[in-house]
Amino acid sequence: MLKFITTLRDRFYTLPPADKYVTWIVLVLSAIGVVAVYSAITFFAEVKSGGNTELFLLRHVMRVGLALAVMFGMSLVDYRVLARYSRVALVGALGLLLIVKLTGLVTEGPARWLELGGVGFQPSDLARVALLLYVGVLLTQKQEYIKSFGRSFLPILVWVGATVLLVGLEDLSTSAVMVMGVIAMCFVARVSAAQIGLLTMLGLVMGISLIIAEPHRAARVESFLGTDMFDTTEAEHVLDPRGEGYQAEQARIAFAMGGITGVGPGKSTQRDFLPTPYNDFIFAIIAEEYGLVGALALLAAFGLLLFRGFLRIARDAPDPLGAFLATGFTTLIVLYGFIHAGVSCGLLPVTGLPLPFVSYGGTSMLANGVMVGILLNISRQTYANAA
Repeated sequence: MLKFITTLRDRFYTLPPADKYVTWIVLVLSAIGVVAVYSAITFFAEVKSGGNTELFLLRHVMRVGLALAVMFGMSLVDYRVLARYSRVALVGALGLLLIVKLTGLVTEGPARWLELGGVGFQPSDLARVALLLYVGVLLTQKQEYIKSFGRSFLPILVWVGATVLLVGLEDLSTSAVMVMGVIAMCFVARVSAAQIGLLTMLGLVMGISLIIAEPHRAARVESFLGTDMFDTTEAEHVLDPRGEGYQAEQARIAFAMGGITGVGPGKSTQRDFLPTPYNDFIFAIIAEEYGLVGALALLAAFGLLLFRGFLRIARDAPDPLGAFLATGFTTLIVLYGFIHAGVSCGLLPVTGLPLPFVSYGGTSMLANGVMVGILLNISRQTYANAA
């Protein structure tokens, strides 16, 4: 056993280094998340477990630890090996999404969860990782005829369309971010502007159709715009301050309470009014407790992650596949962060996207760990090739 540990240690020290900035950003975000969740979880813990906040904090810390372990493990696995199984992973994710549609668990909203052995998980989190992996493979394989509609773009469109539709039926915001990630990858892969425009248009049409088809989505859009647009919604509920606009209003109050420097750690009052302050609106709680300074610092961390992902890891990747994957995964993670912040301060309609590595969560945290782990492995491969 001692020999095995020694061998493992020696092998670790001989590995090429990963991007230290990305690593530190994730560690800092995770630490901020632990503190913020502990503050925001109080009311939820009182309802669910008689005020035992330590129980929920322990669960969150365990999930963060698992996500970081997954991130470290993925950083050691050659991303080209993972790419070989991307099609299998995507087909499996599509199958699970179909099962969710038929038998999913309902947790305060649409049926998005499956439960195996008492553990619930969201197949959409597997789908977003698998889709970008497989799109990266397709873009790499089709570089010689990347401008061809039939040989290159159409196969990509079929896989993207099927995945986005199945995810979008229950989780429109996640599917929208997935489309944006694919568009970023297509741009880097030299897909023609007309084809990228077609993908964008089809995504918009699908999104609008899904909004119209679901009254609760239409109501959120109407509440954000402050007008009655759809026949399927009730204007009284949409425009009622305690109706669809309640969450956004409470989040804006949190920002106003925080001011420049905040009310102080653990002193949030809006955590008792926001429905899910530990997840969907964790950024609002951070802004209340640490003020504009804390909110901007958090956004700066995602900005630095964007810079490292695009202008270091993707740009210097050892092959096109690495560049495409780094672009897609960086786009996905950073967009989650910026959209979550935009929702919290009222710039975007309420979506329910968690803040990566900060919000209380399970499968979303693991999916983010996988994506960052792949980013770190690409950076390792870059260093190894340069050495």
